[in-house]
Amino acid sequence: MQARRAARELALILFSQFDKKITQYNQTEFEDIVLKSVRTLTNNSAEELKVSLGALYAMKEKIENYESDAEVNLQRPLEASNIPVPLPMTSDMVGRLDEMINIADKVVLALEIAEMTALEHTGDVKSYVFEIANAYKEHNIEIDNLIKKFAHGWDIDRLVKIDKDILRISIAEIMYIEGTPVKVVIDEALELAKKYSTDDSSSFINGILGKVVEEKKAIS
Repeated sequence: MQARRAARELALILFSQFDKKITQYNQTEFEDIVLKSVRTLTNNSAEELKVSLGALYAMKEKIENYESDAEVNLQRPLEASNIPVPLPMTSDMVGRLDEMINIADKVVLALEIAEMTALEHTGDVKSYVFEIANAYKEHNIEIDNLIKKFAHGWDIDRLVKIDKDILRISIAEIMYIEGTPVKVVIDEALELAKKYSTDDSSSFINGILGKVVEEKKAIS
């Protein structure tokens, strides 16, 4: 996970914790919320790893019991080692495989969060989080107006908050942070939407950001 990708994820958590207008926050408050966000992510990842490890042990025990209960092993002397037996490809086993895939996904996420936490201490992540937050703080009216302009048929106040925050972060980068690769910003906005919201949200966000990019080209 690169520093800016980690920063976007932390920025999303930062934005989600605002309980007052962005203009009322100062740098110290930003820093406090970022620190709490990192701690929250780290604690959550540790819990996910514990749950995943427990599930893996349970699956190992199930397989060992299946082997021990196989007829060929029940007929062997107690002191003899079990003979490996083939596992049936039943719906139960497919379900177990799906569970293992889910566990693997959680472990990958936990590792990414651990990397994010490590990057945060280098300053690269934190400085870019603040750059995003300050860009939105300075231009929040213009950014929200762009969302209103392109979210046809949608009242901005009724948009899902996480979708609105992803849009705010991405538009702040596209419009007000120099040298930001637009394609990367959009791709990672869609990843955040898929991770934290819905597939429908990613399509909605993609449509609005595409229009924002056209708007920027028109005024450049």
